[in-house]
Amino acid sequence: MRYSVRYSIRFKLFAAMVSLILFFVVLSWILNSSLLEKYYYFSKQNTLLESYKTIEGLYNGDSEKLLLQLEKLENSKGLRIVILDKDFNTLYNSRPGGPGLGIRQNRRGFILSSPVELQIKERLEQILKGEPFIVKNKDDRLNINYINLFSKINKEDFIFISTPVSAIQESVGIANQFFVFTGLVTLLIGSVLIFLVTSRFTRPILELDNIAQRMSTLDFSRRYPVKTRDEIGRLGNSINSLSEQLQKSISELVEANAKLKEDIERERKIDEMRKEFVTNVSHELKTPIALVQGYAEGLKVNVNDDDESRNYYCDVITDEALKMNRLVRLLLDLSQLESGEISLDKTDFGISELVECVLKRNSIIFKEKNINVDVEKYEDITVNADFERMEQVLMNYLNNAVNHVDSNRLIGITVKQVGKKARVTVYNSGLHIPEDSIDKIWTSFYKVDKARTRAYGGTGLGLSIVRAIQQAHNNCCGFSNTEGGVEFWFEMDVVE
Repeated sequence: MRYSVRYSIRFKLFAAMVSLILFFVVLSWILNSSLLEKYYYFSKQNTLLESYKTIEGLYNGDSEKLLLQLEKLENSKGLRIVILDKDFNTLYNSRPGGPGLGIRQNRRGFILSSPVELQIKERLEQILKGEPFIVKNKDDRLNINYINLFSKINKEDFIFISTPVSAIQESVGIANQFFVFTGLVTLLIGSVLIFLVTSRFTRPILELDNIAQRMSTLDFSRRYPVKTRDEIGRLGNSINSLSEQLQKSISELVEANAKLKEDIERERKIDEMRKEFVTNVSHELKTPIALVQGYAEGLKVNVNDDDESRNYYCDVITDEALKMNRLVRLLLDLSQLESGEISLDKTDFGISELVECVLKRNSIIFKEKNINVDVEKYEDITVNADFERMEQVLMNYLNNAVNHVDSNRLIGITVKQVGKKARVTVYNSGLHIPEDSIDKIWTSFYKVDKARTRAYGGTGLGLSIVRAIQQAHNNCCGFSNTEGGVEFWFEMDVVE
């Protein structure tokens, strides 16, 4: 989002500080114009009062002894000092030829000729009490304004202190003109400095804003370089900490979301497998149940009266019941293996013992079906596993091989050690497993050729049970299409 320059903090801060400088310049100009003249007069009056108090503290009736001090005051502060006795005769006059008050006394009292002298006459009682009286006047001949102080000193004598007042209004005008000039220079230089300062001040804020914008798009790669310990530095630390926490939280959320998706997908697959399982079980049980029901009804209504037919019906019912019983036992066995309810009884035994035991149990089948079993010579390997479960695995592989062997009638068994595992491989000559069935053959009830499987009574659970047994042993199993046939293998832990 782009912001207008006039709404930026930098512009507001620049405008505020420039306005503040301009305000003080204008305020100072107004104060100079209206108060400088008054302040100037006030300062001159204070100078007169301070000089009067200094002289009063030193004067003892003899002005000759104070000549040096009086000259210092006159020259340092630009004063005219006149000391009069009680009859208004001059005792000391710093400038005899200069302007005076023209005060004299006759039989009728004081004779005062100028307007200032009239004001003095009005305040004479105040002056006689020793209270200083300050008055302004103008020398028309010289066209100079004066501020005058008149008071009694040393109980009998009088003192007159006068100081000229410059053309203050002209001075104030010149001062204001100069102040306007200096104010404009100050405003110009101050504006440049303020611009630089505000740029430096707002740069970290803009950088923090950029980081925050990236965070809003889930980009947490940027960090604010904290270089100060002020509020900006603290804000930078907070932004960095927030970025780290958000990155961590969002990463955890992404992982949790991915795991949730996996769980949902797994639940979906489990639900599909459950539905497929129910369908397959129903399908597997439907045919034997229908046969049992049909032949049982036939016996009930005496469809065939001869003993041979009744015995045939009974044999069919018994055979189908055995198939259903075998299917149920296999399902229970598979369920217990997958749920971990069956504990393994692991022992150390030789693979040769396992192979010989299984071959012996299947020798009659091999002979009836004229199958050649080729056992490759191998060094006996001692393994650690549940003997009965391994026997079940090898039996399932051999039964699968017998049921799928082709006209070559060849089955081979190979044993070899692969690392710390002993691998047993069962080969049968025959057709390869189709590519679209490779990922499904370990699934319960899956049959590559359903019609053929039904012919030899297969349930489609053998390979599922093999996989469950191997998972319980934390070992692998698999298969591969080889030249002229298919081979299945499984592994067991070798005893060191």
